[in-house]
Amino acid sequence: MANNKPRVLILGGGFGGMYAALEFERALERGANVDVTLVNHDNFFLFTPMLHEVAASDLDITNIVSPIRKLLRRVTFFHGEIESIDLVHRRVGVSHGHELHCHSLPYDHLVLALGSTTNFFGIPGLAQRAFTMKSLSDAIALRNHLIANLEEADFACGASLCTGLLNFVVAGGGFAGVETIAAMNDFLREAIRFFPHLREDRLRVILVSAGPVILPELGEKLGTYAQRKLAEQEVEIHSNCKVTAVKNQDITLSDGTTITTNTVVWTAGISPHPLLDTLPCPKARGRVLVNEYLEVPEWSGVWALGDCALVPNGKTGEYHPPTAQHALREGRIAAQNVLATVRQGWKKPFVYSTIGLLAPIGKRTGVANILGVNFSGFIAWWLWRTIYLFKLPRFEKKVLVALDWTLDVLFSKDLVHFRTTRPHTQTPPHEELEHSKRSEELSPHRRSMHRPIDLLHMREEH
Repeated sequence: MANNKPRVLILGGGFGGMYAALEFERALERGANVDVTLVNHDNFFLFTPMLHEVAASDLDITNIVSPIRKLLRRVTFFHGEIESIDLVHRRVGVSHGHELHCHSLPYDHLVLALGSTTNFFGIPGLAQRAFTMKSLSDAIALRNHLIANLEEADFACGASLCTGLLNFVVAGGGFAGVETIAAMNDFLREAIRFFPHLREDRLRVILVSAGPVILPELGEKLGTYAQRKLAEQEVEIHSNCKVTAVKNQDITLSDGTTITTNTVVWTAGISPHPLLDTLPCPKARGRVLVNEYLEVPEWSGVWALGDCALVPNGKTGEYHPPTAQHALREGRIAAQNVLATVRQGWKKPFVYSTIGLLAPIGKRTGVANILGVNFSGFIAWWLWRTIYLFKLPRFEKKVLVALDWTLDVLFSKDLVHFRTTRPHTQTPPHEELEHSKRSEELSPHRRSMHRPIDLLHMREEH
């Protein structure tokens, strides 16, 4: 250690990694003698509980993200990709920049908060065709796709494809799937009235759920209520059903149904980060096993939390669920325990019980279970918005989201289709002439290939 400070490396900027970094930030402000670096492939923290609202045009794209450099002033931030982890030599390989410059970062304490990736379970064609809902780019891509489908279906040339263009499928009956389909359904049914050749009764919004009732985490009563409310909003629900194949424009379900569509949103499974497979530490179900202090046994100085770790629950004898409310608290405890280890103090075991679970289900209704008490309808929806607004980092973002929600009550949803591809750059006429002169020096065969193309470009320019 050149500066004689213990080096702490946090891998991942999700809820677990970011809240660990914020805990270190507060400790550094109080004079802690550690050198902390956070590595993440995005330079912002994404508030994933509101991701579906971006996809449904309820919130502006940047209002649910916070620049990491504005959140962390004392913790060093490295914007790049994690390439390798060497637990034996205590080094992490990273890359960054347009040219992918490679670096090796040493550490004394390593916090694994890598999160998870989407699991497609090897279903034929699914990975190539499905939309996912894990990142900001996922939400933007889905929003653009919904609008593009409506635009295409509104014209006569889309008539033969109209059935597929106006069928929308979400697979997964958990929180992510239900919140996504509810937001999509609200958006599509409000937007379609601006397309003169389309009718709402031609829309099919379909939820595929593997269980008998959606939102099983909330219990049968609230799950049944949510299912009934979605059905009232004309969402088709296929219960006890799974996607078995995706081929061309057809999705095949396990109940024998075939749906023609170009829109399938997959929220039905996650896998631990693939880098975990390269680690020699003990794992189960692909996730790192840790003790009650979030330490990785037999690997001093290595800690893990969130989606990539199995954190034991001393009360139940099982493991804590991989939810955001657990991950952020695990991040804080991990940071406190690293600091306690550095100071040779007492570590804290991770002890936490779920406070509540909430989900919006469309049309300003929701379901919630808070401290064992069930809520449904408008009050549950209001609770969801209020609680998550307060949890959103940075006052500036809270104000912007609250403003967006207020405007959403007064005005219709935005239908702007964002193009993310770069336009084709045409060659200026004077450069075109120079190119034409140079082509005269080429062989006759190559000259015959080049000149018609040059002239064609010139005609397009004019």
